[in-house]
Amino acid sequence: MKSEEVIPLDETEEFLDDVKQVVSLRLNNADRTAVRHTAARLFVRESKLYRFAIDHLLSKLHKLQDDNCTGCDLLPIFLEFKEELHSHLGLKKHQLFKIMNGKNTAADKFVSMADIELLLMPEHGVRQRLQLTKDAADTKTADTAVWLADYLIKKYALPTKAKQSDDSEG
Repeated sequence: MKSEEVIPLDETEEFLDDVKQVVSLRLNNADRTAVRHTAARLFVRESKLYRFAIDHLLSKLHKLQDDNCTGCDLLPIFLEFKEELHSHLGLKKHQLFKIMNGKNTAADKFVSMADIELLLMPEHGVRQRLQLTKDAADTKTADTAVWLADYLIKKYALPTKAKQSDDSEG
């Protein structure tokens, strides 16, 4: 009889975490060409560039993986990816409302539907809405994206980028 080697459970889990999965991905020709060109320019395989892009995006979206991050905790992510929300993901206001406020959000973290709509509007619509919003007058600037960010930072007491980088260093 052959003796079987017993692998401890923690080593088995570690081994399973390292197993790569094959994923099918549809890309248009322009994106595929851009990936191929970029990979060639970096002297790496295309698969490495795909993994890098996914890792990079997931690190930026890390708060979405934490169920304790709700409401206004998620505003910085959605501000950063404002343009992509509608164009690439096709998110609608009710979906975004559920993403932000759907996990029993505390009252102090609740994001109003009016502010969620601002994240999905085109720039000219955001500007018009902010001009009609009494609380936004204090933060008005010529750059609509900056105005929106400043308005939301002030209204929801969000940490500014300078404070966030100080916190991450300490």
